[in-house]
Amino acid sequence: MDHPHIPLAQALAALSESKQLFKTFFQHGTLSIELYQPEGEDRQQPHLQDEVYVVARGEGTFLVSGIRVAFQAGDVLFAPAGAEHRFETFSDDFLVWVIFYGPEGGEG
Repeated sequence: MDHPHIPLAQALAALSESKQLFKTFFQHGTLSIELYQPEGEDRQQPHLQDEVYVVARGEGTFLVSGIRVAFQAGDVLFAPAGAEHRFETFSDDFLVWVIFYGPEGGEG
């Protein structure tokens, strides 16, 4: 989808159909927007770009650079490029938008 409007219901249906944990829905320059729905355990590795998460559904605990925070639907989380991070605990309905942006190595 290369459109400025990404309805959550349509994105979730496409993610489910893909049988993957994440799916990219928009790219523009260095910006990439994905929908991510981990199952059981979050096995992410550090990324090359800065990353913003917007929690669409669910709640849990997020670990980034040794700092643990509780989150719920509607919250925004940030992981700088190269930082160890993961969702340590999350509800069964957890769903998050992932926004990658900027140069490799992050913006500073």
